[in-house]
Amino acid sequence: QVQLVESGGGLVQAGGSLRLSCAASGRTFSSYTMGWFRQDPGKEREFVAAISRYAYSTYYADSVEGRFTVSRDNAKNTLYLQMNSLKPEDTAVYYCAANGRPFVARKSTAAEYSYWGQGTQVTVSS
Repeated sequence: QVQLVESGGGLVQAGGSLRLSCAASGRTFSSYTMGWFRQDPGKEREFVAAISRYAYSTYYADSVEGRFTVSRDNAKNTLYLQMNSLKPEDTAVYYCAANGRPFVARKSTAAEYSYWGQGTQVTVSS
């Protein structure tokens, strides 16, 4: 089992940047494929990005490709999401999640992930 805690959310103007972090504790962090999801109220949780156990591979949703970068530091048990060129439509609660299955380079569903953080709010003003 792994526990996840996100941080780094906030209010930013359109075109700005934020860096989210997700601190993991418990079972060995490098055992997990990691993902970022986001959710607006009343909407389904949406896949943002995923990264393989040793960061050899990443995959992004089309809506964030080229603007967001997912990375991880297994020595620090931390997952990151660097978000650049932010748009108002990026406004959501962002969640990190852990998946014990091997990484697959495709859009993931929330159901594939077993462990979740509590979320961090990102608000992009126009």
